[in-house]
Amino acid sequence: MKLTLGKLERLKSRKLIEKLFAEGKSVKKFPLRMVFLQTSHTSTFPMQAGFSVPKRNFKRAVDRNRLKRLLRETYRLRKEILYTKLEKPTICMISYIGKEEISFEEMYSKMTILLQLLLKETKNTNEKQ
Repeated sequence: MKLTLGKLERLKSRKLIEKLFAEGKSVKKFPLRMVFLQTSHTSTFPMQAGFSVPKRNFKRAVDRNRLKRLLRETYRLRKEILYTKLEKPTICMISYIGKEEISFEEMYSKMTILLQLLLKETKNTNEKQ
């Protein structure tokens, strides 16, 4: 599996984003929060992801962009956890909810935990259905 994060793997559709926040569930591992929803999407990949950093916590665009870059990079490096085990197509939005910037190493470990939490949560919902 290639460790890339291409255009088709990013969540861009406004309709899907609205549906995600209306119907989705969330998992948290501070300072990261992921809202996810198992639904069909236009991509051939099992997961589409979006990334956000609130302007309320980071006023300068430079800081927000750096955190989004870190989020995308850590997701790109750890996504194989999901791609091998996800059963249904899924969309998600990963938000940085902390007020302080953290290092790449911390972000990497938190992203790993967050993705494992997502897998547990999707397995639980699939078993209930």
